[in-house]
Amino acid sequence: MSASVSDGTAGIGDELDRRDWRIWFGLGSTFFWLWLGYLYIDGGVGWGNLASQPADALGSFLEGAFAPLAFLWLVIGFFLQQNELRHNNRAIRVQSEQMRRAAEHAEVQARAISANELHQRQETFLLVADRVHRQLGAVVGLLWMSSQATDDGPATEEEVAELWSRLGTGDPEAFARQFMGLHFRRRGAGESSHDLFFGTEIRTRHSETIENTFGRLLEMARGCDPDGIIHDAIAGSAHGRLYTIIRECRAESEVPAI
Repeated sequence: MSASVSDGTAGIGDELDRRDWRIWFGLGSTFFWLWLGYLYIDGGVGWGNLASQPADALGSFLEGAFAPLAFLWLVIGFFLQQNELRHNNRAIRVQSEQMRRAAEHAEVQARAISANELHQRQETFLLVADRVHRQLGAVVGLLWMSSQATDDGPATEEEVAELWSRLGTGDPEAFARQFMGLHFRRRGAGESSHDLFFGTEIRTRHSETIENTFGRLLEMARGCDPDGIIHDAIAGSAHGRLYTIIRECRAESEVPAI
C-alpha cells in the first residue's frame, strides 16, 4: 500500500513540476536580465572602466544589478513553496484515505475472524452437547429404574424395554420425559417429587451427577453463545427441564422447618 501511495504522490509531483511555468519564466528572465547587463557594460560602461572602479562602487553596481534577480527568485521560491505545500497536503490526504481504508479492511477482517472463531466454538459445543445428552440419557434411565422399575414399582418390563430401546435408537431424553410426567402428576396431586430424586443414596448420586454435568453444559453454552439462543434451547430441552426440577426438589429439602 505504501509503495502505491508513494508512486501516486511522486507521479503527481512530477506532473506538477513539468507543468510549473514559474521556473521556466525565472530562467528566461534571468538570462534576459544578464544579457541586458552584458549589453549595458559592453556598450555603455566598458569592461575596462568597470574593472577600474573602486570596490565600494563596484559592489553597489553589482548589488543594484542582481537585486531584481534576487527579488524575482524570492517570489518564485515563495510560489514554488506554496505549490510544494499543496502537493504535500494532497499526498497526506491520499495516504490518510489509504490508511482509513486499510483500517476499515482490517476491522472487517477482525470481525470475520471473530465470527469464524465463535462459529467454530459453537460447532464444538454442539458436538459436546450431543454426547452429554447421550450420557445423561443413560444416567436418567438408571435414576428412573431406581424409582419406577423396582420390585414394587409401577413400571412393567415391557415399558422398561421400550424406553431403553428408544434411548438406543437416538432418543436420549425418553426417560427425562417420563420423569417430567411423574413430577407434574405428583404436583397436581399436591405431592412432592423429592423422593424420586433423593429418596435413596443411589438416586441422590444419580441426581447429583445430572446436576453437575448439565450445570457445566449450561456454563459452556453461555461462553459460546452471546445472544443466549443456544443456552435457552439447551435449558428448554427435556434434560434442561429435568435439571430444573431436580434443583427445585433439592431446594425443598434445604428449606429449614419452621
